[in-house]
Amino acid sequence: MRQQFLGVLIGAAFGTVFVLVNSGPPLPAALGWVLRALAVVVLAAVVVLGLRAGGRPTLEDRPVFGPGYRVIVVGEVVLLVAGFFVLSLLDAPVQANVAWIATVVGLHFVALASAWKTRSILVVGAVLTGLGVAGLALLGSEPEWVPFVSGVLSGVTLLGGSLYGVRRA
Repeated sequence: MRQQFLGVLIGAAFGTVFVLVNSGPPLPAALGWVLRALAVVVLAAVVVLGLRAGGRPTLEDRPVFGPGYRVIVVGEVVLLVAGFFVLSLLDAPVQANVAWIATVVGLHFVALASAWKTRSILVVGAVLTGLGVAGLALLGSEPEWVPFVSGVLSGVTLLGGSLYGVRRA
């Protein structure tokens, strides 16, 4: 399996999880189920398109999941754990977790854009970071909307970026 497709597939899978987990209240139940179904359909489309493109040569010779990637992932894990610890010390509402995850995953993509010299994922990273920060800002006034803003919209962003990425391959 080409490394680029594996990266896109990981993004689409996490995007689907973001939507599946966070499409509950305060969204109407019917809208939540529609969003979940659409997320699964987009994930399936990414898989099908990626497998169909599997025979094409890769555009880059450098390894996608090399040392730079591993350093970024380790940094991501450290930031996630430290952030969860701080949020628990602050007695932040549980919704803060999804906002923190979106923020850190967004920063992960921003760092990857630099490491991989790929501007296309910079957009995804910037949007995810912004959605995470927006969710953190909502904690004081509208915490019930944080899962939608930082969870569902982040999932949609990851799915859209993955669909874009697999179509470019």
